[in-house]
This record gives sequence, C-alpha cells and structure tokens, in this order.
Amino acid sequence: MSAAPPIHAPRCDQAPSWTALRGHYEAHGRGLDLRQAFAQDPQRAARFSFEAAGIGADLSRQRIDWAGWQLLLALGRECALPQHLAAQLAGEPVNATEGRAVLHTALRAPRGAAPYAGDVHATLDAFLAFADGLRAEVEAGRSPIRHVVHIGIGGSDLGPQLVTQALAPFTHEQIRSHFVSNVDGANLMRVLRHLRPQETLFIVASKTFTTQETLANAQAARAWFLAGGGTEADIPDHFVGISTNVPAVQAFGIRTVFGFWDWVGGRFSLWSAIGLPVAIAIGGERFRALLAGAHAMDRHAATAPLESNLPLLLGLLDVWNRNFHGYASRAVVPYADGLRRLPAYLQQLEMESNGKCVDVEGEPLALSTSPVVWGEAGTNGQHAFFQMLHQGTDVVPVEFILVKQETFAGSLPLPLRERLQEQHAMLLANGLAQAQALMHGKTTDEALRETAPTASPHADALTIAKHRSFPGNRPSTTLLLDELTPQALGALIALYEHRVFAAGALWGINSYDQWGVELGKALAKDLLPRLASGDVAGLDGSTAALVQRLRRP
Repeated sequence: MSAAPPIHAPRCDQAPSWTALRGHYEAHGRGLDLRQAFAQDPQRAARFSFEAAGIGADLSRQRIDWAGWQLLLALGRECALPQHLAAQLAGEPVNATEGRAVLHTALRAPRGAAPYAGDVHATLDAFLAFADGLRAEVEAGRSPIRHVVHIGIGGSDLGPQLVTQALAPFTHEQIRSHFVSNVDGANLMRVLRHLRPQETLFIVASKTFTTQETLANAQAARAWFLAGGGTEADIPDHFVGISTNVPAVQAFGIRTVFGFWDWVGGRFSLWSAIGLPVAIAIGGERFRALLAGAHAMDRHAATAPLESNLPLLLGLLDVWNRNFHGYASRAVVPYADGLRRLPAYLQQLEMESNGKCVDVEGEPLALSTSPVVWGEAGTNGQHAFFQMLHQGTDVVPVEFILVKQETFAGSLPLPLRERLQEQHAMLLANGLAQAQALMHGKTTDEALRETAPTASPHADALTIAKHRSFPGNRPSTTLLLDELTPQALGALIALYEHRVFAAGALWGINSYDQWGVELGKALAKDLLPRLASGDVAGLDGSTAALVQRLRRP
C-alpha cells in the first residue's frame, strides 16, 4: 500500500474561518433564541434535518443559525475533514504515537473491499461458524451449554454487552448471555451463583492476554469450573479465547482461539472476534447484518459531501457546542430500553478517544476537547436528572434517540401486543415532549396563569410561578431509527465512531491512543504488593495513610 501525501490542514482554532466563526458567535450565536429562530425561518426544521444509512437526524434545535452553519462547514473544509477520513480508510498510520493504522472499518467491509480483507473474512467466517455450530448443537440437544459468560473489560466488554442487550428480541431462546468486567469478585459471583459448570461456556477476551482484571476473573472462573466438577480435560470445551497472544491463551488451557490485529483499537473492536458473544446470541446471519449496517454508514461518511455528511456534521457541531457555547457535557437519552447501555458505551468511545490535552504534535491545546458524556434510558432519566436539564444553572445539550417501531420478542397474544404498542406510543410522546419542553420552556407569565387558581396559602402566586417557570432555549438533537434491528444498530454505532473521529481531527488530536489509561495501571501493579507487605516507602502521604488504614485488623 503506497503512502498517501501528508494532509496540510490547520487545527480548527488556527484556521482562518475560526476567527470568522468566533465573530459570528459573539454577534449572533451567543444570544440565539431557538423560539425566535423557528418563528423567523419556517424551513428551519427541513434545513437542519439529515439522513444517513437509515438514520434520521433533526439538528434544528441546536443553537446555531444558517449563516453560522455555513461558517462551520467552511471550518470543516479548511481543516480537511474528508481528507482525514480518507487517509484513515486507506490504512494510513493515523495513530501516530503508536505508528498504527486504524482500520476497524475494514472489519465490516465486503470481501475484497478494504485493506486486509482476506484475513478479516477468514477470521469472521471462523468465529461465525463456531457461533452457528454451537447454536445448532444446542437446538439439536447435543450440547449442554445454556449460558455464555463473556469476560473482558473496556472495549472488550462494553460493545458486546450493548449489542446483545439491544438485540434481545433476536437472541437465542435457549442460550443466555452474561458479562463480567469488574475485577471486584462480586461481579463474577453475581453471575456464577445461579449457573452450573457443565452448562457454561466462558469467552475470555483480552487483546494481549495480559489485562489484569480480565485474567483475574478468568482464573477465578477457571477455579469455579474445576471446583464444580469440571476437569482440566474439560477446559477446552468450556473456555474460548479472543486474543492476539495465542501462546498465553494456550498456556491457560484454551484450545479454541480467535485473533484480531493491532490496527483494531479496543473500543472499536466490537466488529472483530470480540463480537463472538453477540454472534452466539443472535446468529451469524444477523451479525453480518450488524456489519452491513455499519458499512453502510462507512460508505456514507466516505462519499457524502460535507454539507450532508451526518457523522462529520455532528463532529463539527460538537466543536461548536464545546468551544463556542462552552457546554462541558452532553446527555444521551435513548428512548429505547434496549439501548440503556449506550451512554456507558459512548463514555469510553468518546472520552477515551478525545479526552486529550495535547495535539498530534505534542503541543498543549488552548481549547477544550471531549465533553463529559452521560445519560440514561428514557423515561427513567426523566425521573432522575431532567429537573437539572430543564431548570438547572448549567446548559447541557441532550441527544434524544427515538425508535419508531418496537420489536417484540416472539409471538405475543394480541391484547398484550396492543397494550405494548400503546406503551411504545407513550414512550415516543415522552421523548418528543421533553425535547419540545427544553426548547420552549415556560415564562413566568405562563406559569402565573396556571398557578393563580391553585396558589398555596403559604406563598403568593407570583413566587410559585417563578418556581414553575422554565428558561427554555436549551439545545437538543433527535436521532430517529425506524426499528432497532441489527442493521440499524450497526449504522448507529458507526455514526458515533465517525463523529468522534471528526471532532478529534478538528481539534488536531490523536483519537486512537489512550496513554492516560496506562499510568493508573502501572501504579496499581506497584501498590498491590504493598497492600500485602505494608511497605509505604516513597509513597505520598495520602496514599501511604490509606494503605496503612486498609491493612488495619
């Protein structure tokens, strides 16, 4: 593969259009009122609505006008966003600090359509054959396996767990999936306490097979298996490895190993053999549909012009919100219970990727990067943190995710199906209403008209009305899926991946290393023997005191 020419493009805050964008923000963006913007532009919703790989996006409730939007597009062009993406897709070593290509997109490309496609499809065929073979054996009554316990952490856990939960209506009825990630033994034992060794298959996922938490849990699972009647000879039938370190996996006693490559980052590894528990749960055909959905978004990101390129536009909008409006966090609220783990997945995807304070040249950044990403499934979040979103002192952009049509598991009696459809309409109405309320708010006068007839004897009506008023003008985005199918979910996750890349490219950072994760790991290895020995030499006063306190009888 020939090297592409270097991309000569400025960091976003050094681009000529940045100054123009800053001036426009001060003149028109800072004080933009969304209610007035809609009143002045009847086409605003249409102008700011986009479609990509079956996913609709309404960005019209973001606090930016059309002139500012054009300046934002100019920034994307000056910073060469499409060229940066093309370099990544071509297999250039865009992870400069580790000298690696970043090719998770190759994992979901059709045969022969991407770099390393031959190796990718050989591995894909192998682990999907294993998954489908196990499913067939269970269905035929020839296998005792009823539980799959996936042991991993970070990207080896969050992606498979999210997808398996999201696609629950499509999962095998006789095989239950479980996920263990925390080194706290309570996590493992909560899963194992109701299982039987002879019915359990463990998947141990660790790229290097040296991840401390994963190996600790794997060794504990092995001990549980042997203590429950399993033998060393049974280990190969009940443990599968996913790793690049085959000798270490075999030393553990595992014989079935599926590998992947150093150009697959952990938080982007769902599409590789790390997705084995997903494939067992939903089957090989649906796993391929998941990949196809992601690939459809890849093609959109690679070919759509910037002005209609949804993931790149979302990345530009993230820069606008973070660096101009100064919003320090973003709430993600999926109105779909299957996506309840999406906020946790996005926390790693976004904050581990773009939580950087130096650019690719190692120079300190003069602007903020990744926001804090957090959230909860709607309507649960409405009864937890929406009070702060509506009336709190901080403005937090909200990302609503709505699914038009519910997917029900199996065949349901008609009365129950109708009732659940009514509940789904209720769910959608709540999502629409919350976005509407965040934008419109409620004036004191409006609240006063509602309050006066029921004023409390302990407070005058005006005081109560002030408590019941909402400032409004709070930004949100709505993403809409027709149905939560494997293909739609693949497209949604890929949308977020490319969005994170776009924001990172604009900030001029390397979104694909994670050196900040490593320091704590190294210190933990030093502290572990100190907890046993009591040696506190060289530790700071706080850590030394805590070690001593933890050692007290």
